[in-house]
Amino acid sequence: MDQLQLREREIFNILKVIKKCEFVVIGGYAVNAYALPRFSIDCDIVVKKQRELDKIIKELLKLNYKETIKENNDLPYHGKFYRYGKTLENNFKVSMDILFNKVLDRQTNATFESEWIINNSSMKILKGKTINEELKIRIINIDALITMKMISCRNTDIRDIFMLIPKAESIEWIKEEVSNRYLLKDRIEKIKETINSKQFKDNLQGVHGYIEQKIFDKHKKAIEELK
Repeated sequence: MDQLQLREREIFNILKVIKKCEFVVIGGYAVNAYALPRFSIDCDIVVKKQRELDKIIKELLKLNYKETIKENNDLPYHGKFYRYGKTLENNFKVSMDILFNKVLDRQTNATFESEWIINNSSMKILKGKTINEELKIRIINIDALITMKMISCRNTDIRDIFMLIPKAESIEWIKEEVSNRYLLKDRIEKIKETINSKQFKDNLQGVHGYIEQKIFDKHKKAIEELK
């Protein structure tokens, strides 16, 4: 098993252990429930209740995870944040990022309350990128996921939005939720500028694998139609 498979299998094993706890998967692993799976280094979850946080941490400690950092300027989010990491074979590291009570976007200071994330989540099938495995778990709904990624708007988020947007259930809902937290026009302009860059398709395929031109054009059109 190569290192990427090793890390992803470890994440799936963690989620199996804690799946009876109350949490919502967000971030890269949530994207895999809706689009072509991509590899994500860490698994991000949101927890609302202290007792659920305590239960999850207890299980992580049983699996030889250790708390590593609470804040990191490279992370897209800040607020009450816990990272538990573990070293696998050949000094290969894996981590679980737990966002407690609310999620604060680092660049815009936009806030996503845990209640909002929970209310906009449901049980979904999570698929692996490098392993042939599926897991039914609570994942943020696609429109809320797109909303969070539009606010953050890093290159990784824009690639995810590109892959997710044709499956959005309500573009108007997404735009309203973004507008309530930040400048919608600014976010849309940044997304459009990025997807029209020369290197965007190559970068996208570097993450998701080969994408047929007609599929690429369909997704690009959905972005271009955002007003």
